Amino acid sequence: MNQETGRIPHFRVRLSPTPRGARLARLLTEQQLRTWGLPLETPTQIVAELAANAVTHGRVPGRDFQLLLYVVGGTLRIEVTDTRGDRLPRLASPREDGASGRGLVLVAALADRWGVSEGRHPRKTVWAEVALPAPEPDAPRSGGTGGSSPRNTRVKEPRQAPPLPPTAQTHPRG
Repeated sequence: MNQETGRIPHFRVRLSPTPRGARLARLLTEQQLRTWGLPLETPTQIVAELAANAVTHGRVPGRDFQLLLYVVGGTLRIEVTDTRGDRLPRLASPREDGASGRGLVLVAALADRWGVSEGRHPRKTVWAEVALPAPEPDAPRSGGTGGSSPRNTRVKEPRQAPPLPPTAQTHPRG
């Protein structure tokens, strides 16, 4: 599950497309972020929403969904990939009387950027990025934040893939 490529720490796991798999995604995220010494609340909530969406809207019996977390510079990238590329998520206003429809609204509110990338058929990846706080000047460094300062502006660009890091730092995709 846990891997490190070059200087980019990352965590990848495949989980069953069930409520239990979604819950496990949230718990594993919290554990991994704690290991890296990163903030827990916002990223864990984002993973909970994206995993729940993968289980609810991206489920294909017998096909797992994948959770990927990695840090580049001062940004935590969260990716949830499922096998329903034909069902792209849409940000819509939830109905007041509806019991669902708020997941992406929460993701959009919590993430600095988020979007959808279509993958190799039949996959799609819903991703979100969270700027990490700058480490204290005298604090020990942990995780992979690299000491970069966070972005000062919040940019919300749904459905637009983020720029990739230079080739030498590109995270391998599976």
